[in-house]
Amino acid sequence: MRGLWNASRESGGGVFPRFQGRGCTFDVNDLAAGSILPDPDAIRRQATVVLATGEQLPTALALLELDGVVRRVVLCPPELTSTQLAAVASAAGADFMAVSDSSATEVPGLAKLVLRTRVRPARIERSASQNTEWVLLTSGTTGMPKLVVHTLDGLAGALLGRATGRRDIWSTFYDIRRYGGLQIYLRAVLSGAPLVLSSPGEPTSDFLERVGEAGVTHISGTPSHWRRALMSGSAHRINPSYVRLSGEIADQSVLDLLRQAFPAATIVHAFASTEAGVGFEVTDGLAGFPASFVSGAGGPAPGRAELRVFDGTLRLRSPRTAAYYLCDGARHALAGEDGYVDTGDLVELVADRYYFRGRQGGVINVGGLKVYPEEVEAVLNADPRVRMSLVRARRNPITGAIAVAEVVPAEAELVARDPPRAARLIDDLLSACRRALPAHKVPALVRLVASLEVTDAGKLVRPSA
Repeated sequence: MRGLWNASRESGGGVFPRFQGRGCTFDVNDLAAGSILPDPDAIRRQATVVLATGEQLPTALALLELDGVVRRVVLCPPELTSTQLAAVASAAGADFMAVSDSSATEVPGLAKLVLRTRVRPARIERSASQNTEWVLLTSGTTGMPKLVVHTLDGLAGALLGRATGRRDIWSTFYDIRRYGGLQIYLRAVLSGAPLVLSSPGEPTSDFLERVGEAGVTHISGTPSHWRRALMSGSAHRINPSYVRLSGEIADQSVLDLLRQAFPAATIVHAFASTEAGVGFEVTDGLAGFPASFVSGAGGPAPGRAELRVFDGTLRLRSPRTAAYYLCDGARHALAGEDGYVDTGDLVELVADRYYFRGRQGGVINVGGLKVYPEEVEAVLNADPRVRMSLVRARRNPITGAIAVAEVVPAEAELVARDPPRAARLIDDLLSACRRALPAHKVPALVRLVASLEVTDAGKLVRPSA
């Protein structure tokens, strides 16, 4: 119950990081002599505060001020609608809404805290009094997100005391109000390392330019984030020594492309989810993960979460698992009686390695036979002329559904300017699928497109069948 401010001072040797946002930089040491809160004494220690800022920087600073002081903080990504924001605030039993703009949406019954852009000098007592709950939202593309409750010890337990080079400079394509971005934020804060924050709606090329100018050494994102970075033509602007992927399946194609782009970097892909926490990291440059990671197959390595595969889905038990779901003020279990969380991710054992096949709810049923979209996408993406792809279902009166594919070519002009080459690419992709996959998994149609839609969480938008 020491609070993030005190934990960062202890873990980072008293060194606080520098946060760089789009067009601004903040030295966190300035918070030692003041606050960005309009009236720190007015926030009750049993209060629940919804953090609903546009940019990430105010949230990054508010977490340092509020953790260990208030009962609960709710991290809201900027794409929430006013209806969703009001529903989240109600479900969390919120008292305050912290915003960075006085014109921000009003939520009935909530006092609005307009965070300052500069520190107001004040005598601040940051002695932690309680174990603040951190509430994260699941990253579904539609509907009401689930509220997932963590604690600082659960989120950062594996990071505390971890040696990190003082010359490291961190960044992430993720928003820190998502689990993947929050992990990078905590790594930076707890080691005193500078952190470069992305900005909502910021073009990939602009962000990469800022990252390069800041000399970032460690950077993370989803595979879709990285594919877009490679497509932007600006990946050469950065020179990281550490590249991390999570949030989606990292197929061999994207791993190989990153190895080509950053030959001197350590390429790591990790499995994590908002509910289950961080499961494991893979550092050998290969897709999937070794069977030895799974309990019962040699057991997990020290410090790694316990993994099981049941009915083809990956299950995880760890001290970093979230505490519970929060709904209408009540607690709802997210783990089974044995403590394992069903991640809903389908895996298949091939030789001595497990490979991800997709989400349990994303399987396409073709005449009673299962098609895993991500499995087909891995075949399509393996062609060096392909930058990214999306396989989805199309209704069919005979089989119920068929699989169709949309493919973004590495050469953008191929879509409109060179029909013969485009046709050859489509033929080659279908031939590759026929060689590698059973007939029912081969797309009935492949279409070249200029781009694919990606969610604010950095994941491909996958329409339902």
